[in-house]
Amino acid sequence: MPTSAPTDPVPGLAAYSEVTASEASLRRFLHGLPGVDQVGAEARAAGLGTRSIKTTAKAWALDLAIRMVDLTTLEGQDTPGKVRALANKALRPDPADPTCPSVAAVCVYGDLVGEVKAIVGDQVNVAAVATAFPSGRASMDVKLADTRDAVANGADEIDMVIDRGAFLAGRYLQVFEEIVATREACVRPDGTHAHLKVIFETGELQTYDNVRRASWLAMLAGTDFIKTSTGKVQPAATLPVTLVMLEAVRDFREATGVQIGVKPAGGIRTAKDAIKYLVMVNEIAGDDWLDPDWFRFGASTLLNDLLMQRTKMTTGRYSGPDYFTLD
Repeated sequence: MPTSAPTDPVPGLAAYSEVTASEASLRRFLHGLPGVDQVGAEARAAGLGTRSIKTTAKAWALDLAIRMVDLTTLEGQDTPGKVRALANKALRPDPADPTCPSVAAVCVYGDLVGEVKAIVGDQVNVAAVATAFPSGRASMDVKLADTRDAVANGADEIDMVIDRGAFLAGRYLQVFEEIVATREACVRPDGTHAHLKVIFETGELQTYDNVRRASWLAMLAGTDFIKTSTGKVQPAATLPVTLVMLEAVRDFREATGVQIGVKPAGGIRTAKDAIKYLVMVNEIAGDDWLDPDWFRFGASTLLNDLLMQRTKMTTGRYSGPDYFTLD
C-alpha cells in the first residue's frame, strides 16, 4: 500500500466540508442518502452467489483470493510462538509450492506486531487491531494510545472499531471525529501513516441503511478501508452487507474521485465463498477493486481451503486439511 501524510487535505472531500461541520448537517446528509431496498439487495446478492467460474479463471481467482487474505488471530491465548508461525505461513502459505503467492497481511493484537514484523519484514503487511477492539468502548485517550502503540511497534495497517453505541444513538459527529483522530494517530515520525481500516460490526448496526450511513461516514472521515466485522459478533460478513458497502465505495469514488477499499471479515471459510465475493466485487464496484490494495478477506480458516482447492487444480488430486498447518 502507498503511504501518505494523513494531515494533508483528502482530495475530493473539500465539497463535503460543510456536511461534516456540525451534528445537524451530518445527520441531514446521512439520512438523506438513498435507502437500501432490503429485498432487492438480498436477491441481487443471492443471484451473484450462484455464478461459477471454471479452469484458468478459477485458478486466477484462487491465487487472487490468497493474495487478498488478512491472515488473522485475535485470541486471548495468542502467544509469540503462535503469531510467528502464522507469519511464516503468511509468507509461504504452501511451502511445497514456491509459486503459491503470499497473503496480503497478518492481523494481530498490537503488542504482537513486532513478533510478526521480525518474520515478514516488508514482504507482507502487518495489521493491528486498536481502539479498544472489539467493543470500541473506552475513552478517546485510551483508544488513541492503543493506536499509537501499535504504529510504534511497526504496524503497517490499523483496524479500528467504531463506537456502535454512539452511532446507533445518532451521535454521528462523535464517530466521525473519532475516526479523524485515529487517522491522525496513525502518523509516523517520518510523516507517512499506517493505513486505516474502520470496522463497523455490521451485525450490530441492525439495518442496511445504517451500513450505508456508516460507510459514508467513515469515508468522509478519511479512512482507507471499510470493514464489516470484528469476527466476534454474529452475523459477521454477509454477501448482502458487502454488496451495500461495495455500492457505497463505488458511489463515493464517482462523487469524490477517492477510491476506498472494502474488507469483509468473519465467517468466510471456503474457496467457494471467496469466489462469490470476488464475483460481487467485479459486478458491483468494478475490476479496479480486484486487487489486494482495495479488497481483503479477514479470515483465519479460509486460507487452508484456498490452498486445498489450488492443489486440486494444479495436481488433479485433492489434499485434505492435514496437509496444511492449522492457523
